[in-house]
Amino acid sequence: MTAENPPRPLPAGTDTEIAIVGGGLSGTIAAIVLGRAGYQVTLIDRYPVFPREFRVEKIAGDQIEKLRRLGLLEALEKAAVAFDEIVNVRRGRVLDRTHARHYGIFYDDLVGAMRAQLPKTVRFVAGRVSGVEAGPERQRVSIVGQSEVTARLLVLATGMGDILKRDLGIERKFVHQRQSLTFGFNLRPQGSEAFRHPALTYYGGRVSDGIDYLNLFPAADVTRANLFVFREHRDPWVKAMRERPKETLVETLPGLVKAFGDFEVIDRVENWLTDITVAENCKRDGVALIGDAYQTSCPAAGTGVSRLLTDIERLCTVHVPQWMASPGMAAAKIAQFYDDTVKEAMDRHGLNLASFRRSLTIDTDLQWRARRQIHFSRRRILHEINKVSPAFAATLRGIGKPRAEPAT
Repeated sequence: MTAENPPRPLPAGTDTEIAIVGGGLSGTIAAIVLGRAGYQVTLIDRYPVFPREFRVEKIAGDQIEKLRRLGLLEALEKAAVAFDEIVNVRRGRVLDRTHARHYGIFYDDLVGAMRAQLPKTVRFVAGRVSGVEAGPERQRVSIVGQSEVTARLLVLATGMGDILKRDLGIERKFVHQRQSLTFGFNLRPQGSEAFRHPALTYYGGRVSDGIDYLNLFPAADVTRANLFVFREHRDPWVKAMRERPKETLVETLPGLVKAFGDFEVIDRVENWLTDITVAENCKRDGVALIGDAYQTSCPAAGTGVSRLLTDIERLCTVHVPQWMASPGMAAAKIAQFYDDTVKEAMDRHGLNLASFRRSLTIDTDLQWRARRQIHFSRRRILHEINKVSPAFAATLRGIGKPRAEPAT
C-alpha cells in the first residue's frame, strides 16, 4: 500500500480511518508512517505550531537506525546539529571517548521537522480535545468548538496526561514516583576562548550529590546542557541549581571548567520531574496507547525515543495492517500490540535501565559501591587499551557487560 493509492471507502459513521490524539513526537511520526502507507489519518493537537517544550534534545544509537527505517533520518539531519565524538569525564579525569553519530536538536524543532513530513493523506486538526469514546466498531473524539472526529481506530499519543485515558477507564500504575529530575539550559564560553570539546559528558563523582551525568552538546546555535539528577525536588540544591546554575555546577562538579572551559549560563534553567508509570486496563476496544501515554521513561536512561519508535514501528507496520484487513476493532485485536514480544522487550529494557541508572548513581550498599567502582574503572582501562589496540578493546567491551547497562 502506498500514499498514491485511492482512498478506501470508510465504514458507515466514520470520517477517518485512524484518529491520533497528540501531535508531539510520537503522534506525529505515527501519523507520517500511517499516512505514507495510504491510510486516511486525522492528527489532532491543540497547537498548530508546537511550542517550546523541554523534552528530548539528543538523538543517538539505535534511534538513528529506527528513524532511517521509518524514512525520517534525512529530515532529522537537515534540522539538527550532528557531532561524532563525546569526551567522557569523571572527577576531572577522562574516562573514555564515544565515537558515534549524535544529533542535537531542541524538541520543538524536532517536532516541527517531523510535522513538515506529514503526507497529504494526513489531515491535521488544531484544537483542544475535550473527550474521547471508544468501542468495537467506532471511536469518537470531541474537539472544543469543532465537529467531532469519528474513526475506526483511536491512537492516544498524549504523553503523561491522564484526562483522556481516564475517559476510557485506563489508569496508570506508578513504578517509581519522583524517579529523577532533569535540567536543561544553554551555555556560551566565558570570554573569547572556545570550549575545549564540541560535546562532553561529565559524570557525578559523589553519591551524596545525586548527579548521574551532565551532557554538553551543540544544538541550534548554542551549547546545550542536560543535567540528570536523582534528588528530591524540594532539596535546597535544586532551588540553587535553578537560581545560581553556574555557581552550583562548579561547586558540585569542581573539575568541569578545567575539562570543558569556563562558561556562562544564558536564558533560564528549565527542569522537569519524572515519574515512571505504566498504563493499566489498556487492552480495550478501539484504542492503542503509544510512547509516554503507555509507559514513561527515565531521561537519564535515554530510552524514551527508542521506546516510542519501537511502539510506532510495531503498531503502524505490523499490527494496523492486520487490524484494518478485517471488520471491527475489538479488544482482542488491540491486545496483540501490547503483547507484541518486541514491544514488551523494549518496555522491559526501559524499566530495567531506569532502575540501573538510579542505583548506579545513588545506592550506597556494598554491592552498588563495588559495581560503581568496577563500572568506571573498566571504562578507563578500556580507554587506555583502545589507544594501543582498538580491536582488542572492542572485544573486551562486549564481555561481561550487564544487560541493563547502556553502551559506552
